[in-house]
Amino acid sequence: MKRILRNITILSLSVLGFSSVLTSCDKTIDEPQRVGYVPANVDEKAGTWKTYILTAPTDVTVATPASVTSTEYQAELTDLKSKSASLTREQQEAVVYWGAGAVYRWNEIARELAARYNVPPASTPDGKYPVPDASNPLADPRFPFANPPYTARALAYLSVAQYDALVSAWHYKYKFRRSAPSKIDGAVRVALPVSALPTYPSEDAVVAAASYTVLKAMFPGEGPFLDAKLAEHRNSRLWAGMNVASDLAAGASLGNQVAASVMARARTDGMSAANNQALTTDMIAAAKARGLSEIWVSQEIPARPPMLPNYGAVTPWNFDKATVARLRPGPPPALTSPEFAKALDELKTINRNQTREQARIANYWADGAGSYTPPGHWNRTAANAAHEARFSEIRMARTLALVGTTLMDAGVCCWETKFYYYFPRPQQFGIKTSVGLPNFPSYTSGHSTFSAAAATVLGYVFPDRATEFWGKAQEASDSRVYGLIHYRFDCEAGLTCGKNIGNYAIARGKSDGSGF
Repeated sequence: MKRILRNITILSLSVLGFSSVLTSCDKTIDEPQRVGYVPANVDEKAGTWKTYILTAPTDVTVATPASVTSTEYQAELTDLKSKSASLTREQQEAVVYWGAGAVYRWNEIARELAARYNVPPASTPDGKYPVPDASNPLADPRFPFANPPYTARALAYLSVAQYDALVSAWHYKYKFRRSAPSKIDGAVRVALPVSALPTYPSEDAVVAAASYTVLKAMFPGEGPFLDAKLAEHRNSRLWAGMNVASDLAAGASLGNQVAASVMARARTDGMSAANNQALTTDMIAAAKARGLSEIWVSQEIPARPPMLPNYGAVTPWNFDKATVARLRPGPPPALTSPEFAKALDELKTINRNQTREQARIANYWADGAGSYTPPGHWNRTAANAAHEARFSEIRMARTLALVGTTLMDAGVCCWETKFYYYFPRPQQFGIKTSVGLPNFPSYTSGHSTFSAAAATVLGYVFPDRATEFWGKAQEASDSRVYGLIHYRFDCEAGLTCGKNIGNYAIARGKSDGSGF
């Protein structure tokens, strides 16, 4: 990943006038470059948009800034001109990297951390699976195990913190209306596009502080890495000539305040009880009482305890807990039914004659161990779409908050359904898979539920691309049949449920004051 980012930033530097760094370098482009832009709309009224945790943007405060004619501010301008006058190669690369967008980059960092920690604990010689310990996160097994529900939750809290903090920042920006340093003093050298957005408090500092707090809580072993990212992000704004120090200090203060409120919710949302294995005995008994003749059991040797059996009790975002039960799909076909036999026969046929295209789709959407999981996959899709649309920081944060919360809601609903029905996977009937063996019941498909929820929301935000996004969701759903992980009915029910979940986020979006 470091080489990829380096190739992107080196090429991007030439766009910003740093052509001298292009001598003797690898110009290979490994993925689309992302560089800074003037947003299509600065969303001047965004300080009035509806927040998730804050009751009002004034729940948090920042100090009144010094006048731009004051001795204090003029001294900051002098310091800024010194810091931005002559940059090293590393500083130039940092400017370009962070210039792609604060929300965009911190979401990317979160996804990379999720991939780094998406490693299931290995068994001990006595056949036990130790549970990662948050108080000793770098011990084996490392904390967290960033499986799909965990990743969905981490990204949801990250995006909510970024969004609420930016709504408050926009309120104060247009209250104080401090212009960009380069508009006050033409001698300030800038390395990124400058918009009409007021700079106090700094939106980059707001996002950096809020993101740092959330990610340090979610990935407690990554303190030094996150410290370095936070410092680099802050310094990049000075090196680029975009913010004076007081802009950054005010932004950091605001971001820290909002993140503290957001993480207070995280501590009480029920995640601490999500892996309560003692509950599975009653879950299994209830499923059998409803007529299930064969329950799901782990196919690993030694048998692995199920992943987060009580995640369905975690507090959702866009509806209440009672709605989780109402969103639960009806029961899967009985194991003795013609419907079940038909679904199993489809998998047996694919198992014997899987096409190259089916194998490609199964592997592309696998998103298993070592990846940033389906929720990360859809966060990347959302972030790229918002970047391509040249969204302002706050509109990008809104997009990712809508997608992030619906993905967490999808995980909650899907896991509640899985452990309500406790339905056996195809592997218990002789079907082999080459794309990983999920350690939880089959019905309904997580990929289908996550994907339909995200695609539904993205289709609302980007209506001209709605068909494209739904096509991706359908392919993600089909991939689990092609990968022999799920029955067709798992996936169809997941798509329907996911779409219903996404509609709750859309209802929120339509009433948040953002204009669409």
